[in-house]
Amino acid sequence: MSLFGRWTLNISLGIIAGIIAGAFWGLVFLAPELTRGFTPIQLSAGRYLAYGLIAAILVARSWRRLFAMLAWREWKALAWLSFTGNIMYYFFLAKAVQTGGIATASIVIGLLPVVITLVGSRDAGAIPLPRLLPSIVLSSAGLFCISWQHMQSGSLAGVLYASGALASWTAYAVGNSRWLARLKAVTAHEWSMLTGLVTGAEALLLAVPALSCGAPQHSTPEWLYFAAVVTSVALLCSITGNGFWNYASRALPLTLTGQMIVFETLFAALYGFLWEERWPAIVEVMAILLLVGGVASCALAHGPKTSH
Repeated sequence: MSLFGRWTLNISLGIIAGIIAGAFWGLVFLAPELTRGFTPIQLSAGRYLAYGLIAAILVARSWRRLFAMLAWREWKALAWLSFTGNIMYYFFLAKAVQTGGIATASIVIGLLPVVITLVGSRDAGAIPLPRLLPSIVLSSAGLFCISWQHMQSGSLAGVLYASGALASWTAYAVGNSRWLARLKAVTAHEWSMLTGLVTGAEALLLAVPALSCGAPQHSTPEWLYFAAVVTSVALLCSITGNGFWNYASRALPLTLTGQMIVFETLFAALYGFLWEERWPAIVEVMAILLLVGGVASCALAHGPKTSH
């Protein structure tokens, strides 16, 4: 296969992996609605304890090799990435969903492609920023549409919490992409499992405040239901979704990787509309179309004529 053919295949597979990751990640927005009686810190602790346990089982066979390969700086990076991209992000996301609704939170976080594309444009060999401006303008317009609607309706708190999720996940996405580029000997799946292992260890620190933060007492069946929900989220969103995302992060340049996050937004909005049993409002339709337009524009900018 020619160099151009391999480039095209890698880009195509990376985009497909990004779309699949978005479909799984969109399910995250349903968990706070399914567990309304539980607090965001309980959701975060429960999900990531489950993520850590599953990851420990899946990475067990490779543990010795990975432990010998990774130095202290890699473990520090994993600790930081796990905290910002998982625990902090999910806490803010849960609060955003509970105060502003699924659709609001999912579409506000649609600003992620804009922010990450801007950061990625500073990388060596990246697509020049002027070529990315149409994508940035379209995505920003989509965010403005949905933010204006919900600030008018009085759900500013939801927008603010979603902004916190936006900041924490931007830090994770950029750092994670750069570490994957450095660690050629570690597969995307192994890096995801190691992230899960460290996240699970950090979640242990949340367990005590999660159980004593003044939340209402729950019955045994309620706790079992809660455990089933967070375990499902850990398996589908953290294990499966993160695995596809790491593949996309390694296959795509950061300026295009950022645009793939919009599929989480789109799938989450779809699930939210189904959950709320309503059609999207006109301004929400406009926001979604603008966000999709931003992705398409960015993909075209990374086409063969502009590659290097």
